[in-house]
Amino acid sequence: MEPVEFDEAQTYEPDEGWKRVSLAGSDAMTFEWFTKPPGHSSPMHDHENEQVCLCLEGELTVRTEDDEVTLEQYDSVWLEPWESHAVENEGEETAIGLDVFSPGRSFDFWLDRD
Repeated sequence: MEPVEFDEAQTYEPDEGWKRVSLAGSDAMTFEWFTKPPGHSSPMHDHENEQVCLCLEGELTVRTEDDEVTLEQYDSVWLEPWESHAVENEGEETAIGLDVFSPGRSFDFWLDRD
C-alpha cells in the first residue's frame, strides 16, 4: 500500500487558480485532482493515455476536434488515447475535477512542460 496525503502530494499550478495535484496511482492508472477558475481553459492537447474526466463541483466543458460536452457535478467523459481535447470552466465559480489516466503517467507530463 502506498498512501498519498493530499496536503503532501506533488502539485503543479501553471496559471493562477489552475492547480493539479498528483494522487495515489501506479503504472496502470493515475489520478489527478484539479481546480479550474472561471473562464480558464487548458490548451488543446493530447497524450497516449486514455482519460476519464469527472466533474466534482461546478461545470467543465470538454472540447475535442469534433464535439463538446458540458459536465455538471458528478458527470464524466471518457477520452481516447491521442484524442485532442481542452477543458474549460465557462461558469462563474471555481470548478473541481478528477482526471484518471490509463496507463498511468508520471506527473512530469506537467512539470516538464515549457
